[in-house]
Amino acid sequence: MGLTKEQIISELKAIVSEDQIITDEQVLKENSVDRFRKYETIHGVYTQPLPAAVVKVKSEQEVSDLLKYMNENNINAVPRTGGSATEGGLETVVENSLVIDGSAMNEIVSIDEYDMLATVKCGVPLEELEDKLREQGLTTGHSPQSKPLAQMGGLVATRSIGQLSTLYGGIEDMVIGVEAVFPNGEITKIKNIPRRAAGPDIRHVIIGNEGALCYITEVTVKVFQYKPENNQYYGYLLDDMKSGFEILREVMVQGYRPSVARLYDPEDAADHFDFAKGKCVLIFMAEGPKSIAEATGKAIEDIVAEFAESERVESSLIQNWFENLNWDPSKVSEERQEIKETNNIGFTTEVSGSWGVINDIYERCIKRVREEIPHITMLGGHSSHSYMNGTNMYFVYYYDLVDIKPEEEITKYHYPINKIIVEETIAAGGSMVHHHGVGKHRTPWIKDEYGSSYYILETLKKAFDPNGIMNKGTIFPKEDE
Repeated sequence: MGLTKEQIISELKAIVSEDQIITDEQVLKENSVDRFRKYETIHGVYTQPLPAAVVKVKSEQEVSDLLKYMNENNINAVPRTGGSATEGGLETVVENSLVIDGSAMNEIVSIDEYDMLATVKCGVPLEELEDKLREQGLTTGHSPQSKPLAQMGGLVATRSIGQLSTLYGGIEDMVIGVEAVFPNGEITKIKNIPRRAAGPDIRHVIIGNEGALCYITEVTVKVFQYKPENNQYYGYLLDDMKSGFEILREVMVQGYRPSVARLYDPEDAADHFDFAKGKCVLIFMAEGPKSIAEATGKAIEDIVAEFAESERVESSLIQNWFENLNWDPSKVSEERQEIKETNNIGFTTEVSGSWGVINDIYERCIKRVREEIPHITMLGGHSSHSYMNGTNMYFVYYYDLVDIKPEEEITKYHYPINKIIVEETIAAGGSMVHHHGVGKHRTPWIKDEYGSSYYILETLKKAFDPNGIMNKGTIFPKEDE
């Protein structure tokens, strides 16, 4: 028999101070979910088992002592920092879990302008780090829409990506060194070096583990020179997504790296651009040293000119759109109230595929969702992260909630839409998730995603978390642990 909530809380006081242990019921409710269950929480409904406590850790040693205790007593750990996750990875699916909150570990340890590195603790908000770097003419190059809320540990744990990724890469391309604590209490630190060939790249055991293998306590990322005065903006109207994908491919295959390369279908474009005119919208931003930005911009103009149906729009329109793109946390309460009043809600599902299949993925997913899901009020998508070999597709959908209880939204709408998109993407040979993480709601397809290589992933779990105490149900199906 496991420990009771009261026993756990009592024994925690020997590990951390009492003021670090939060047991307020509303705080526990809020920490039992993430944004995947947005509709439930708007209505004050919390269907997941509540954690026994939220523990605000202050050091890697406290994380070590805490995990060791939990491992010995079979207590589920849910690592958490900024709380901006969207795929259920922060849900506490078993009773008396402990949420390990690293937001108090918020020290910017160092900014090294010579080696171009920034080292931070896991609870440092990305926006805070970025503001500090920009004062010094530097940038991380990492700019997800969640930047105002997201913290560095969670960004690395979910293998996140930012809006400028086509130039700077995803978080995995930025991480140089990382410190993490494993469930047996072992504190491990991977040193900061540009590259090495001493065996497998073990950073990738930690990056993207979503708290299912270990707890990230510190990260070191590369930084870049920040030269916004050289930014160049380009926007085009196109007749169809297929042409847009062809242009994106041509830019990438020819070796150019705009920081922003985005393609919107007509329905998604209508939500973002007043000038869309019912067409697809293709946008680029070139940045960096002036000569590179200008060469990249000129190449984009030449490539797009080969497609006769393209129509250029004013650069100022793209610049204004981009400067107002990020999610505004101050509008969360406004958004929640609007959902409550209209019973209309929106979500996203993002996937990726090679150039040869991405248009088929887009068309098949849109077709099936329209045919199979009721009460859809908006369905579209965009590509926002491109590579030499392919790109992503970020599906956006809104629907009216008709004759349901708050807790039924997931099973009637959200989960079935996710299922269609994941199934069609895997069937076409793409990846079921591009940057939001597996969480707890894409685990049913994890073995289909990995195929024969699931052996490697499964063996990591058995080796590093043999008792299955790390974020149960995330990445690895709960029944398999």
